[in-house]
Amino acid sequence: MAVEADAPAVDERLKTEPVLTRLMKRPELGAIAGVILVSAFFLATADSSMFTLSGVMNFLTPASQLGILAIAAAMLMIGGEFDLSIGSMVAFAGMIFAALVVTYSLPLALAIPFTLVAAALLGMVNGQIVIRTGLPSFIVTLAFLFILQGASLVGLKWFSGGSTQLRGVRGAAENDPLTPLFSGDAFPGLFAWLADQGLVETFRNGAPKVPGVPVEILWFIGLALAATYVLLRTPAGNWIFASGGDPRAAANSGVPVRKVKVALFMLTACCAALLAIITVLDAGSTDARRGFQKEFEAIIAAVIGGCLLTGGYGSAIGAFFGAIIFGMVVIGLTYTDFDQDWFKVFLGGMLLIAVLFNNAVRKRVTGER
Repeated sequence: MAVEADAPAVDERLKTEPVLTRLMKRPELGAIAGVILVSAFFLATADSSMFTLSGVMNFLTPASQLGILAIAAAMLMIGGEFDLSIGSMVAFAGMIFAALVVTYSLPLALAIPFTLVAAALLGMVNGQIVIRTGLPSFIVTLAFLFILQGASLVGLKWFSGGSTQLRGVRGAAENDPLTPLFSGDAFPGLFAWLADQGLVETFRNGAPKVPGVPVEILWFIGLALAATYVLLRTPAGNWIFASGGDPRAAANSGVPVRKVKVALFMLTACCAALLAIITVLDAGSTDARRGFQKEFEAIIAAVIGGCLLTGGYGSAIGAFFGAIIFGMVVIGLTYTDFDQDWFKVFLGGMLLIAVLFNNAVRKRVTGER
């Protein structure tokens, strides 16, 4: 009598996962769901003008400004670290940039690289202290938060002759060829043509209500795409995930964990400086409260986007959608009858819900109890 041969074992790597399981593993799932829920809420409660072209641009502008910080914060959190100094870095870098343009009359071609380099050096100092001392990045960057706040106040008083504001940036940079890359609206000709064709809303004189796409939105989208490509398609992305997930095992496998983390601190500082340049040129001045509490909002947007506080897991696209949720709520409340102070309640609620959701998803995917 023939003995039936045992069925060959199926290689785990060849198994196909159900679509739902693959979706549950995506860190940006919660943020996308959040955008849908928040959109549905405002569609039901807000004035219909919120979702016109001008209304969308209104809430995408603050979302983009926050998102530039949130995407960098997300990458640093994936790498297993925090940076609580990025909000203060916005004010400090804004002071440096304004002083170079107004006080020293430098063209943007020199002022912008100098500002970015100064921010990168400070980010490197942050990272080196964290790596060399072993202190939690939370503590080190919290200290730098206050250091940069104080330095911004002192520096502004020095450059402005006693004030905590420095004005005159718009006049000094008005005719600079690089100004349109960091300030104003892009594609004005396209929107004028669309207005002539009756495809966008116009004023009575025929001018489009939306003159173009604010440049910070383009920076926001470009940064999100670049960060996503790095995280998902390059060896550097693998190093970032490995450095945040298990730094010791990553180092034993040849990953330059220290260099990766220092580079991420430098990236967050440069993104804060980029935001400073954009907002200072838009406002035409800088002040000591620029970027105030943005560090917390950026981290919350990253958490809403799927980043775990323990590192090794997250998404730049998730932070992208997390920032959009912020923009929709902070501007959307002005289209409703609700008190705008509810934004703070929403802020804390969204953080708590996001952490609980991300924790539940992680346990479901990994099988933890």
